[in-house]
Amino acid sequence: MADLFFDCLGARADRYAVTPGMTLQLRVTETGGERVEAIALRCQIRIEPHRRHYSAAEAERLHDLFGDPGRWSDTLKPLQLATLSTMVPGFTGGTTVELALPVTYDLEIASTRYFSGLDDGVVPLLLLFSGTVFGTRDGRIQVQQVPWSKETSYPMPVEVWRETVDLHFPGSAWLRVRRETLDALQRFKSRNALPSWDGAISALLDREETGPW
Repeated sequence: MADLFFDCLGARADRYAVTPGMTLQLRVTETGGERVEAIALRCQIRIEPHRRHYSAAEAERLHDLFGDPGRWSDTLKPLQLATLSTMVPGFTGGTTVELALPVTYDLEIASTRYFSGLDDGVVPLLLLFSGTVFGTRDGRIQVQQVPWSKETSYPMPVEVWRETVDLHFPGSAWLRVRRETLDALQRFKSRNALPSWDGAISALLDREETGPW
C-alpha cells in the first residue's frame, strides 16, 4: 500500500487567469517504495486565524468578524476557504502538482473579510487531504483511500493574496448592496451632481463626520 506525504511548497498569483486566482505548489511523496499510477485528490483548505498575531489596526478591522479581542480565545475559529480537486499523474518516489485556488473579492464572504483586514505577515492555512490512490501489483489494479489524517500547514504570505486581487481590481474594492440601496445612492449622486459612485459614498461619509444628518 502506498504511504503518502503531502507538503505545500509555495503560492503565487495567477497573472493570466480570467478571474482572480492563485496557484499552490503541492509536493506529493510516496515513502514506501510503491509505484503510484494516479491519485484522484481532494483538498480542503482552511484558514486558522488563531495561529498568528494581530496589530491593533488589524484587530479593529477584524472586529465585525471575531468581535472584541478579549473574546478571541473563543471566537478565533477556523474559516473554510475552499475545497479543491485535482488528478495527480503517475509517479515513483515523488511529484509536484499545481492546485488552482479561485479567489473572490466579495466582502460578504468571511475569508475575504479576513484577508482584507490584514496588513502583512502570513495567512495560516491548513490543507486536509482525501481521495483515491490507484496503483498496480502483479498486473492488477489496486485502489486505496487517502487517509483522512493526511494534512499539512502552509503560511501563505498576505502579499500573494493582495497581488492576486490587485491584478484584477487595482486600488479598488467591491461592495454588494440591495437594489433599493443602489437606487437611493443613485438619487443622492444625481441630486448632488457627483461624478462617481466613490464620490457619492465619500460625500455621505463626510456628512456623517461633520455632524448629525
